[in-house]
Amino acid sequence: MNEKNRRRPGTGRAERVANPAPAEEVEGQLEGRNALQEALRAGRTIDKVFIADGETDKGLQRLAAQAKEAGAVVVPVDRRKLDMMSYTHAHQGVITLAAAHEYATLDDILEEAAARGQAPLIVICDELTDPHNLGAIMRSAECAGAHGVVIPKRRSVGLTATVAKASAGAVEYMKVARVTNINNAINELKEKGVWVFGTAAEGSIPMYKADLTGPAAIVIGNEGDGMSPLVRKNCDVMVSIPMQGQISSLNASAAAAILLYEAVRQRLG
Repeated sequence: MNEKNRRRPGTGRAERVANPAPAEEVEGQLEGRNALQEALRAGRTIDKVFIADGETDKGLQRLAAQAKEAGAVVVPVDRRKLDMMSYTHAHQGVITLAAAHEYATLDDILEEAAARGQAPLIVICDELTDPHNLGAIMRSAECAGAHGVVIPKRRSVGLTATVAKASAGAVEYMKVARVTNINNAINELKEKGVWVFGTAAEGSIPMYKADLTGPAAIVIGNEGDGMSPLVRKNCDVMVSIPMQGQISSLNASAAAAILLYEAVRQRLG
């Protein structure tokens, strides 16, 4: 990260002071080349692209030209400005301001499954606060062919630049429903025939015995406390991931990936 000089009082010498990062992430701000490439590929509306002034990389120049052709304003800026705008500290010489990501509804997710002729496969995130976890879950969900991810509006990370980067472009393809109340969303899915599987070390059955071939939603608890008691109560079945080592728990995104691919294994027969 670039730095600016500040005079040290009484010494006449300059002190190096790091540029501060933004206080919080901006939804719609995408950082890095892959994020811009996937946004363009998905046809997402892009308002503005900030590119490092004097950047000669042909790949980045090509992306900027494609963004301009798509109607975006391309603005060359000093790399120090990019450093100050960046939340991820890995902007790779380009920051994109896209139209605010449009959230889906639960019905949108179920309609996506119906359009593919598949039983719904959904991931419900119960108050995840780490954007890297949410991004990684979205990446695994997209790769596994899941139809959507559900997150709450409060006490949860949204679709920020870090989430987009961690998702490796999956944010452009995965439907994300942002709901007011996770428990209400669970009950709505259950009313529409979706079985809800919670995850916990003390689950009543191992994941291999859970039938994930039908309409299924997998609930992943937050990083610190796991699932809230009411969410746990509302699940149809609690499943566990067999643990063979000395550590008794997995990262939220790792647990989601394992369960998603158990569903894939079962559905492939």
